[in-house]
Amino acid sequence: MAILLVREGFEMSAIAPTSWRPDFSRVLPREPGRYHGPALALWATVAYLVVVTGRSLVHLFAADGGAHSIATIDTSVAGGSNIIALFGQWGAIQLLLAGLLWVLLLRYRGFLPLVILTLLIEPLLRELSGALKPIETVGVAPGAALNVWAIPVLSVLFYLALCPAEGSRP
Repeated sequence: MAILLVREGFEMSAIAPTSWRPDFSRVLPREPGRYHGPALALWATVAYLVVVTGRSLVHLFAADGGAHSIATIDTSVAGGSNIIALFGQWGAIQLLLAGLLWVLLLRYRGFLPLVILTLLIEPLLRELSGALKPIETVGVAPGAALNVWAIPVLSVLFYLALCPAEGSRP
């Protein structure tokens, strides 16, 4: 028997799917205010989005934008201040995206599969960008190391969010 999560009279759903058959029409649902999938996908996405928001804030507000202190890029070279500035601007763009995804999650939970798909496409595009325009680093940047894990985890979350859960309507 599945446990239902209830918040302010809103029946979210069971923790896990009751059917493992995904419904791709859930990416753009007819009822965007209601999420009909498993709560596990929602809460894991919230946790991931907290990390994304934190990453954005570091890139925006850290003195070096995280370019040297985190990504291990040598910023003492000619143009190093431009590298730092680009990291800061990247943080601003990431923060804007994170804010939009928070709005979708908090106001339109039915868009959870779309939010996860957006979060999944981002590391895929960063991998493509890194292959086309490699960055020379002293060590391994966390973004590069964590992409290996983020892509499969977000893929599983996307799949889960497309599956129905008990207590939800088809």
